[in-house]
Amino acid sequence: MDERRRLAERFEADRPRLRAVAHRMLGSAAEADDALQQAWLRVDRAGAEDVENLDAWLTTVVARVCLNMLRSRDSRREQPLGEHLPEPATDPGDGGDPEREAVLADSVGLALLVVLDTLAPAERLAFVLHDMFAVPFDEIGPMIERSPTAARQLASRARRRVRGGGEVADADLARQREVVDAFLAASRGGDLGALVALLDPDVVLRADPAVGPTPAPVVLHGRRNVARGALLASERVRSSRPALVDGSVGLVMAPHGRLVVALRFTFTDARITGIEVIAEPDRLRGLRLGLLD
Repeated sequence: MDERRRLAERFEADRPRLRAVAHRMLGSAAEADDALQQAWLRVDRAGAEDVENLDAWLTTVVARVCLNMLRSRDSRREQPLGEHLPEPATDPGDGGDPEREAVLADSVGLALLVVLDTLAPAERLAFVLHDMFAVPFDEIGPMIERSPTAARQLASRARRRVRGGGEVADADLARQREVVDAFLAASRGGDLGALVALLDPDVVLRADPAVGPTPAPVVLHGRRNVARGALLASERVRSSRPALVDGSVGLVMAPHGRLVVALRFTFTDARITGIEVIAEPDRLRGLRLGLLD
């Protein structure tokens, strides 16, 4: 009984770190809590009498639980998102608190969670544990049933994905970021005139069928029509964040860190000439997403 109490106390003392690992792995506060509950059940059953490095062992248990959850999530990705894009909100069935989720997402970085969600489970684990928690590859390899060298390669591949393609010059990205930030501010503030000023007179917006309530794609021509459309979607824009989308600055909307819509922009100088709103699962999976500096 004393050993079990000691292990429980150690687990509770290490809970903040273990929860940080789980949250970065899974991108959801509710799922992180579930992972820790499953991890504790495993730890409690196994005991730790012969464990030399308890911190490393607890991290391994949590990481393996998260890996299983990610693999299970991947197996469900073929399911459609539904007839139209849901508004960003906390699912009442997941026991989440919207304010708490927002704070945690901001602490991790919403764009980072979105990019991580595009990685394969093993890539995500190797990158998160090594780059964010300094876990050596000698420990990561056995977690994913790979050699330390293979784990290093997975983390390197994930790192390149997270940093984006790098095919656009920094100066161009800086200009694009200014335009996209201004687009966000104008959309959130309901400023039609500011939106119109950012758009090329011949701008075209295309939204795939998964975005709206109608089964057909939406196409808007001209800056006033596109600006009005952006204002109608201001609630969704409110929860969007800038990120690299196929090498250029775009927007991603990801309640709980799960990507549900992306906006891909084309630019001429300091004006937006095209906006593509993407929500179909297959198209989202095909995007190359990356973090902005």
